[in-house]
Amino acid sequence: MESSIPWRRTALVRRPAANLDDGQITHIIRSVVDQDLAEKQWAGYVAALTSEGWRTLEVEPAPDLADSVFVEDTVVMFGDVAVVTSPGATSRRGETAAVQSAVEDLAVAVHRIELPGTLDGGDVLKVGSTVYVGQSLRTNEEGLRQLAEIIRPRGFSVVPVPMTRALHLKTAVTALPDGTIIGYPPFVDDAALFDRYLPVPEAEGSAVVILDEQTLLMSSAAPRTTQLLTGLGYRVVTVDITEFEKLEGCVTCLSVRVR
Repeated sequence: MESSIPWRRTALVRRPAANLDDGQITHIIRSVVDQDLAEKQWAGYVAALTSEGWRTLEVEPAPDLADSVFVEDTVVMFGDVAVVTSPGATSRRGETAAVQSAVEDLAVAVHRIELPGTLDGGDVLKVGSTVYVGQSLRTNEEGLRQLAEIIRPRGFSVVPVPMTRALHLKTAVTALPDGTIIGYPPFVDDAALFDRYLPVPEAEGSAVVILDEQTLLMSSAAPRTTQLLTGLGYRVVTVDITEFEKLEGCVTCLSVRVR
């Protein structure tokens, strides 16, 4: 299915907006974001992807859209199919047009989630042919239904996941290359939904980006989780993203991988 994609190991990224400090938060207390440090951390994140052999494709910046750096929420890739989302926060709905233009340049089929459906990409976790979809404040039943209609004919099954303790599903859980779901227990509503589940000791450790079958990218704020995953045989690359974590962001939020 992926053979028609002209971009191998490409990651979509988007520069932080000038008003990043105005980004949405729902489950944490607001603290001041250091704009200069955030921009340096974003550059470090992009450099980490590049150093690991990923080509980065920068979506046109949106200086006045505070949350636009969290590009993951605006599009979900399923091989040669891009699903442009319908963000749950009204302030974020202006983010999708430029992202759609970027994925159209990748020669993929493009579908859209339409209102009244809402879907944030951060609520979509793909594990093989299973797609877990968080039912959060940002993703509703209609958004899930529309997504299922698009991807079920392509062999994917959809599993709804209740989300009441964190912003997005991938704030609470992500997956290792072998399909094991890792999560921070205080953020997970129902771990029994996952066939293989491994709790991690730090909130920042629940999110990993799979760079290849042996390599993970994760926050430097989770050293005990890094040690845990290294002990499982993975090579872990860490990045400092403290300013984005102040906005409930994590390593997955800052890119969309096209493989």
